[in-house]
Amino acid sequence: MDIAGRPSQEIYDVVGIGFGPSNMSLAIALEEHGASSPQHPIRSHFFERQPRFGWHRNMLLPSTTMQISFLKDLVTFRNPVSRYSFISFLHASDRLVQFVNNQDFYPTRLEFHQYLEWAAAGLTERVTYGAEVTSIRPLTEAGAEAPGLLEIEVRDADGTTSAVTARNVAISTGLVPRLPEGMTAGERVWHSSEFLGRFNAQDPSELRSVAVVGAGQSAAEITRFLYDSLPHAEVSAVIPSYGYSVADDTPFANQVFDPNAVDEYYFGTERARDSFWRYHRNTNYSVVDGDVIRALYQRSYDEQVRGTRRLHFRNLTRVSEIAHTEDATRMVLHSVLDDHTEELAVDALVFATGYDGLDPARLLGGFDQNFLRDATGRHRVTRDYRLVTASDLTCDVYLQGGTEHTHGLTSALLSNIAVRSGEIADSIVLRRTERELGRGGLVEAARSAA
Repeated sequence: MDIAGRPSQEIYDVVGIGFGPSNMSLAIALEEHGASSPQHPIRSHFFERQPRFGWHRNMLLPSTTMQISFLKDLVTFRNPVSRYSFISFLHASDRLVQFVNNQDFYPTRLEFHQYLEWAAAGLTERVTYGAEVTSIRPLTEAGAEAPGLLEIEVRDADGTTSAVTARNVAISTGLVPRLPEGMTAGERVWHSSEFLGRFNAQDPSELRSVAVVGAGQSAAEITRFLYDSLPHAEVSAVIPSYGYSVADDTPFANQVFDPNAVDEYYFGTERARDSFWRYHRNTNYSVVDGDVIRALYQRSYDEQVRGTRRLHFRNLTRVSEIAHTEDATRMVLHSVLDDHTEELAVDALVFATGYDGLDPARLLGGFDQNFLRDATGRHRVTRDYRLVTASDLTCDVYLQGGTEHTHGLTSALLSNIAVRSGEIADSIVLRRTERELGRGGLVEAARSAA
């Protein structure tokens, strides 16, 4: 496969699968390694199934802000002087002074997406868009496996399938939208991951009754957006809890997202890991920023003052059934509070019910049997984010996501993205050096350097 002018027989040190923020950060870390060691560049390429870069485009709602500081960008925690920092983006956009004057650590989601697009534009030679990796397997030559080499099958936008060869892969295919059991997406039933695209395709005047299911940040933001955008519509928030819970973003709680916390989780006892989740899930999971909660409550209170009501909060309620008619979608709501069942007809139903984590087995197929799992069936992962092999493989599979059980809350989050990608890049460089020099040669080289 000819990629960006490179010969098809080239063997890459690493092929990245997916080109969202995590693998973008890895691409930058590898580029900056090459700049510091031009005599030993890491040969890499990335494949992204989207036709162009995009990150949660369907949740770029007006005025929504990031939940992390702008300093937790693609690079700063690893390399504060990187040309790919958010500060560099602001300077290139001639907006640095204005951003500082705004006195806010949290840029809008739209501006952060602009930053990611800007960074991606500087990496175009390293990525092929509109190309989906469909499988990963050991390379075979003349009927035998080639030691230490992987064959990555790639399907282009026109359906053509080709293969590239690499010593390592870094999987960052993102999260998979999750719907409640028995529910399926359709013309009037959407997952939050497709929200804006679906909403913008509608005639707003025909959306007279809408509902949002979920208790997290996306659910609350979509509820606020629908209420403000559809002044004629009834808006129902179907919440499995008793109202929204506030996200804990206080300084001590936020330490669970620090790079050092990964070590403390990874090398900690089972009791310590359980404590991480039990005490600090409310920093990220099924919680909402306080300003969004207050904004929704203010709208609800204003309705009470006016004596009107079109914003409805159905707390401790779940959707038990969906039926479609020609004109609307009818959903059956079950109240956990009093066991009452209610039917509600809506013109659009949005499930903001989260995502399932990355599962590398889908891409690995039969090759997955080469990797060890723990007692609960989850992949075992080394500290540097490699799958643990059950054989003498010398090629590696790195995960950017899907390692919450081994590395804690930041496994797939932006909070630790720069350091995590730097650790993976360092591992790729170190393990290549070990293969090239051999253990004895590496020790001798270290002695000579000393």
